[in-house]
Amino acid sequence: MTQQGAILQGYNNELVKCIEDLCMQKEELNKQIQQAEEEKNKLQHEIQVLSEQLECVCENLAQKVASRNELDKILAETEAAYMKILDSSRTLLNVLKKEVGSLKHSPDLKTK
Repeated sequence: MTQQGAILQGYNNELVKCIEDLCMQKEELNKQIQQAEEEKNKLQHEIQVLSEQLECVCENLAQKVASRNELDKILAETEAAYMKILDSSRTLLNVLKKEVGSLKHSPDLKTK
């Protein structure tokens, strides 16, 4: 009977050791889970901050693009108006040259 008691005691010791090993594995796994949750929360916070920054940059970019488009429109209109002024100036110059040319050939100017 003592031999059976020793065997039973051996099984009991082995069982207790296995349970202790499982408890240590569980504790280690709990630590890893807690670290992973902390990392997840940190990353989610960073994502939120970056999302807010991205939204601000996108709004700023949209405003700048709208301003640039408005400036492009104003510049195009100004250039078109300036080209009309140049064309009118060229026309005026040509008319003036013709008038001066015809005055030079005028008999009134030759006699004076």
